[in-house]
Amino acid sequence: MAAAVLRRVRLVVLVLAVVGAAEGVETTHIKVYWHDVVSGASPTAVQVARAATTNSSATFFGAVVVIDDPLTEGPDLKSSAPVGRAQGTYISAGKDKLAMLMNMNFVFQSGRYNGSTVAIMGRNEVFSAVREMAVVAGTGVFRWAQGYAQARTHTLDMKTGDATVEYNLCIKH
Repeated sequence: MAAAVLRRVRLVVLVLAVVGAAEGVETTHIKVYWHDVVSGASPTAVQVARAATTNSSATFFGAVVVIDDPLTEGPDLKSSAPVGRAQGTYISAGKDKLAMLMNMNFVFQSGRYNGSTVAIMGRNEVFSAVREMAVVAGTGVFRWAQGYAQARTHTLDMKTGDATVEYNLCIKH
């Protein structure tokens, strides 16, 4: 009886391995820089709502921001090659800590991934060294995507609020 069960388990594992190989599951690693520009004449992030009352002006609890942020290969917005846009929203959802609920699509507009998107969603505690969010979907090359995105602040201008964040994506598709 135990031998029959073991043969069935081996068969199931073999079938799953063959199905996974047949579907062509691939893992892709991408590093991009996300530029959130809230200052100046042409911001890429705009606050569209804010709670009528809030307990803390330090966390901006209740603020909703819509973004169309540039994504580049390197950290310098002016000299780095553009790779796409981050489009979506972030909501200040932390009452006691500056923590955002991120809901955005990375829309790739050049290179191998041109025309493809990756949907990212999760909690972003802004002052933590590394923040991890989920890759929940994708289109084009990234159809059926799942994975994670790790964010690390590269620069944050405390006077203007402008930020450059390094995003490292690990995507199975």
